[in-house]
This record gives sequence, structure tokens and C-alpha cells, in this order.
Amino acid sequence: MAADLDGLNHGFTSQYLSHERLTAQLQAWASAFPDLVRLRSLGRTREGRDIWLLVVGVEPERTRPAVWVDGNMHAAEVSGSSVALAIAETAIRIHLAPESLPGSLDLTPALLERLREVLFYVLPRMSPDGAERVLTTGRFLRSIPTTGIPHRERAYWRVEDVDGDGLSLRMRKADPAGEYVESRDFPGRMLLRELEDEGPFYKLYPEGVIENFDGETVPTPHFLDDNPTDLNRNFPYSWMPPHEQDGAGDFPLHEAESRSVVEFTTGAPHIFAWLNLHTFGGVFIRPLGHKPDTEMDQSDLAVFRQLEAWGQRYTGYPTVSGFEEFTYLPNRPIFGDLIDYAYHQRGCIAYVCELWDLFEQAGLPKQKRFVDRYSRLDRGDVEKIYRWDAEHNEGRLAGRWRSFSHPQLGAVEVGGPDTRIGIWNPPPGRLGQVCEGQAAAFLRVAAMAPRLEIQVRVEHLAGDLHRLHCEVVNTGYLPTCILESARRLDWNEPVTASLELYKACIEGGARPRMRLGHLEGWGQGRHGGGAGPHFQGSRGSGSRASVSWVVRGEGTARLRIGSPRCGWQEHEIKLAHRR
Repeated sequence: MAADLDGLNHGFTSQYLSHERLTAQLQAWASAFPDLVRLRSLGRTREGRDIWLLVVGVEPERTRPAVWVDGNMHAAEVSGSSVALAIAETAIRIHLAPESLPGSLDLTPALLERLREVLFYVLPRMSPDGAERVLTTGRFLRSIPTTGIPHRERAYWRVEDVDGDGLSLRMRKADPAGEYVESRDFPGRMLLRELEDEGPFYKLYPEGVIENFDGETVPTPHFLDDNPTDLNRNFPYSWMPPHEQDGAGDFPLHEAESRSVVEFTTGAPHIFAWLNLHTFGGVFIRPLGHKPDTEMDQSDLAVFRQLEAWGQRYTGYPTVSGFEEFTYLPNRPIFGDLIDYAYHQRGCIAYVCELWDLFEQAGLPKQKRFVDRYSRLDRGDVEKIYRWDAEHNEGRLAGRWRSFSHPQLGAVEVGGPDTRIGIWNPPPGRLGQVCEGQAAAFLRVAAMAPRLEIQVRVEHLAGDLHRLHCEVVNTGYLPTCILESARRLDWNEPVTASLELYKACIEGGARPRMRLGHLEGWGQGRHGGGAGPHFQGSRGSGSRASVSWVVRGEGTARLRIGSPRCGWQEHEIKLAHRR
């Protein structure tokens, strides 16, 4: 079976797949393992591509605790697709060929047994149109390509291949007021101008043309100029309009990609963990996104601290608070974020991973706030990145400039660095290592699932009178509500037990449907108390509940127990008259 899996691998851990090849990979798994893998399209993009969702697990249609992984919602961040596919393949391997799992995953028999009961929902590419455009043209694109922007009269940049070489990279134009100079040590690579520099100086623009050009005024480029929606600003929780939040879209879920995700997950309350894959940086970002940790539910925080420990151990990445270390403007939240939706509205253990720790690879200094690593770069730091590129990335940032007569700007040079590999994504030779580390960390999150174990006992009292006794125990790490903060969600209903009778009736006035409440898990997160010998002690019986009915009659009794988050189990009991 391991050989079968290996033969179906389309190379996603060593190269970046087009939509066609990604589709072929998903279809290969679904076709080869129909009892374990299901493939469905959540919708279609503007350009007609399927938004694929892969479901992995025995009896894929059976509802039980599930985890969600998505990647590549930002077009250039294609390594997220590779990591998502790697997690999917690992989940398949856990069922079919556990002996072939790499030792670095560190999966014990106890972990494997837990993971086989968890459903995996994997959406490897949320923005297939955007990713295809990036992979084929090299242009930078935030999320979704558009053919035109209505109701806009002001001048803006439209990215396109102006010189016909098949790529859309950058242009530089000599200008005494330019902000950039070429590096003396790394030819072709650009540096911010300093007072001591003698020139020549350059303006840097995206490769493309200016829409609504007045013949003189060059607009300042913006990364959302010709692709105005950022999918990670288009989700419903705390959405704000574009004048308050760049990239928000015209209204929440304006795009098919974001809408399809919300439509599916709103109907899947059993999803308890959510990994949203981005690049780059080498960091996990957790809630809260709009408040400091002092205002976060502290039991939630303890759970995320456990994730932090696994993330550090298996990937080397730190974990930071979205609000305290990853707001681009201090105390200014990001609005319409996917993880805010998943945590606040879907009650999930939801977090982001910015794949690819370029800063560490290049030896750049750490900053007090992680997000400052992207902006607090002096010339020496940038040259460290260029040195790393020359030594480990085949010089993809070299900037091979070619002269070109631009129809609007006149004499320019076209080309520049190709940042797709090395900046936004790891070199192909490093991709497998990134995938393996992420799979190891996330599988432990998946193994935290609540797990209901049910024992039913039938006691004959007299004649056709029986007592049915049911005991329910949560033997999983997490409580059945998943997070304490999720208890308040009206759809997050507690465990219930219901009894349906045929040719029999309940005696004594008991109700056929009983609310057993949410059941605690055994996990306490990390640093949540109870670890040291000075405070060791167990909780009470909150992880278990029981219910009994006295039933008169013969026939069949059907017992149904569960909750929206844990799924449902049914037991059929035969009742017989005894003399």
C-alpha cells in the first residue's frame, strides 16, 4: 500500500503544482481510495476553476470531530498548497500504510489510534485563479485577478507583461529623485538610497501600464491596484468596508472563494481545529486578533500554549499573538480575517502559519514585535538576504534588467528579481522539510479531538419491564464544547441522549430526550495549572454523564447520543418479555 501511495504522488513536496496538476493529485487519491477519500468542489472561480476540498477519513460522510486545513488564499503563497497536500497524504498514510510514516513525525500507536477517528478537511488552494496567474506569469497578486475595476477614474497600475518575455516582474527607471540604487556587492539587486550614495538612482514600478494616465503624473503603486480584494479581509467577523480596511471587498463574502468556505464550514460544526497556511516569515499567529492576551479566555490561551510548544518543537517557529505582535499598525486590528471568523464564529482552535522562515535562514536579527521583522530592515539586513539568495537560492533575486521603451514612461529597464521562490516560498529543495515539520505539528492538534465512549446496560426488572442505563465519557483531550469561549455560541449545543421506542413506552414520567451537558476533556493546555507536584490534582466527574430510563414493553429501543461537535452514535437494543 505504501508503494501505491508513493506512486500516486505528483511531486508536491519538491515543486509547485499548477491547478491542472493539483487537480490530478486530488483525483488520483479519491479514485484510488474511494472508501477513505472524497473529493468535492465547493464552487467555481471567476475563471471557471474548481475550489477543491478533499475529505480524508474512514466513512468520510460520517460526522465526527474534524480538522480543517487551507492554503494559498494569497496568490503568491503557493507553498501553502504543498503543505496542505502533505498533511492530506499523511492522513491517508495513517490509515493505509502507517509503517511507511517517516520517523520525524514521532507518531506513537496511541496518537495513530486517535488520528484514525478524526476527519480531515483539506482545501489546498483557496485562490486557484490567483495562484495560476502567479505561477505562469511571475506577477505579484494578493488574491484574485480581475479583468477591470469598475467606477474608478483615478490613475492606477495594471500589471502585465509589457516586453513579451512571458513574465510580469518589475520595471526600473533612472531618475535623480529615485529612492533606490543598485547594490555594488550584488549587481542587479536594489537597495534603498542613502545620503552617501552617488547614483545612478532609480524609481521602481511593477511591470505594467498606467490606467487613466494623464500623460504626466505617475501614480504610486499599491499592491491592490488591479486586484482589489484580499480574501483575508473578506470574511464576516468584524468586516469593515474598503475605506476602513484595504482589500475588504464590496461586502463580506463578496468573492466566491470566501463565500464557499463559509457556506461549507457553517454547516460543519464538528470542525474543531483550523490551520490557515500563508507565507512568509516562519511564525504561527494565534488569537486574539483585536485584544491583548489579558482579555483572552485563559483556558483558551492555555490550549494555544500547548500548540506553541508543538510548533516550536517540530518546525522551529515561534507563536505570537495576532494583536500584540502581528498588527501592521499598533493597536489597529485587521478586519475581516479568516481566523477571526474560525475562532469567534465557529469556535475553532484557529491559527495561521506563515511558512518559510527566511529571516532565520538569512541570519536577520529578531525584533520585539515579530511583524517588525518585515519592515525594520537596514541595508546590511537586505544584503544578508541577497547573500543567502546567491548561496542557497540560485540567485533568483539577481535582477536581470533589460532595456525597453515603455509606451508611457519612455526608456526603462524591465526584469528584476523573481520573488516567487526564495522570498514568498522556499526553494524546492527545502519544501519537503517544511511540509514534514508542519504535518508533525498539526497532527498533534488533530489528536486533541474530544471522543465520546458510550456504555449501555440493560437490566431486566420484571416481566416486560426493563431499565436502560447509559454512561457517556469523554476520553479526549478537549471538552465537547472545544474551547471555553465557544460555549456561548448558540449552535454549540451540549451532549444529548434520546430514546426512540417501538412497541414499548417509558415509565415514570422520564423524558425521551435528555441534555447531558458539555463534558470536560482531560487536557489542561500548557501552563494552565496542575503540572507541578505542589498543585497536582484532578477535576471531578465533569468528563462523564449518565442517564436511565425504565421501559415497559417489547420490541426495539434505539438510543442516539452525541452533539453537533462530536457527531452522533446510535445503539439498538432488543427488549423481550421474560416470565
